[in-house]
Amino acid sequence: MSKLPAATRDWLVGPGLTRLWEAVRKRLESNGLQATGSLRLAAVNVQERNDLSLLLGKPFTGATVTVHMDALDARLRASAAGLGLREVLEELGQPLTDRRAVRAGIAARREHVWSSLASALDASPLAGQDWTRQWYDLLRRTGVPRSVTPETAVRTLQQAAQVLTVLLGPERGGTRGRGELAAMATGSAHGLDDGTWLARLVQRGVALAHGTEFPGDAAGRRALWRLVSVTPDEVSNTVLTYGLRPVGGGWREQALRERADHHAEAHLTSRDLHDLQLQLPAGTVIYICENPRVVEAAADAACVRPLVCTSGSAATVVLILLGALAATGCRFAYHGDFDWPGIALANRIICRYGALPWRMGSEDYEHLAARSQDEGIPQLPLDGQPVSAAWDPGLAPAMTALGVALHEEVTLDLLVDDLSDQS
Repeated sequence: MSKLPAATRDWLVGPGLTRLWEAVRKRLESNGLQATGSLRLAAVNVQERNDLSLLLGKPFTGATVTVHMDALDARLRASAAGLGLREVLEELGQPLTDRRAVRAGIAARREHVWSSLASALDASPLAGQDWTRQWYDLLRRTGVPRSVTPETAVRTLQQAAQVLTVLLGPERGGTRGRGELAAMATGSAHGLDDGTWLARLVQRGVALAHGTEFPGDAAGRRALWRLVSVTPDEVSNTVLTYGLRPVGGGWREQALRERADHHAEAHLTSRDLHDLQLQLPAGTVIYICENPRVVEAAADAACVRPLVCTSGSAATVVLILLGALAATGCRFAYHGDFDWPGIALANRIICRYGALPWRMGSEDYEHLAARSQDEGIPQLPLDGQPVSAAWDPGLAPAMTALGVALHEEVTLDLLVDDLSDQS
């Protein structure tokens, strides 16, 4: 039930006072809900001038009206409304928000986040170290991600301090897994997964403690973990290879050569790549494909050319292998799917490693499209936004014109022929 008499309320919500209430509401919400100061209404019309004159009990004749908030408050209390300015506004609309108090609360919660971190550091064995002050200052400058609540921020920053104490404090132990460390700090084995805010906080602390730059890629972040004897998950993701013959004398190198001799594929983990001596004869051409079916076909045909498969989008372990091969002087030739994601991946690999396109030109595409149509193979529509091919400006227009997507499987016979060439 409204506290205002019905007739009074009907008059107060009339169009002649609409602008007044909007301006007064804005002023009250910005100054702590205090009926102080004054405001001006410009270009008032006849109805507004008349209603303002009646409301405030004095005539207004000009195009501009100055309203003193305390006078308006007193006038309302003495009128048929019988309520103060704040109560009237809430009767006429939504409850008022003390925006000054809201801002002060936000500032207080923000300050609590950083004071909690400072207290956690001061109480830890890390207190007094130069890098901890740098870490604190850096985090305070960069701030808390928008999606993180103050309560979550306090908890996560304290977890970061706890993890850094374990890794860099006086009682740091031997090698431990990242999942094990995460479970200890957060209760979840995924709490320090790459890309989480907690992982970034800890990694920045490790980088500062060791005087190194914060890495910009996954391989660099893995190396950073190893600086503090933390082993990331290095066995669950693999890269599919065929025909690699490293010249090293260790059992890993020998195992790869034996698999190549028996025309067998090999799945290599990040741990394998960390320990392998991937020295191949200088100038060796490594063929790269996108789909595992190409590796399977190459093995079935006892092909002689070495092959690496990206298995789609080229996970970190794939890039680690290609980087290691490039460092030994290997060269690359790349083939992938003729669809827009395939062209985007080809751009990445070709530009990053200076690979040659392998049957990836516009003429290759047009030949394969015509051949598949002649053989009665169902045509797969080409969906998505076109992607320009860095190695052939004519490829994207040709694909757009025909509108057909071609996966590597339709090229298998030609790719296998190339991989079988012993010249």
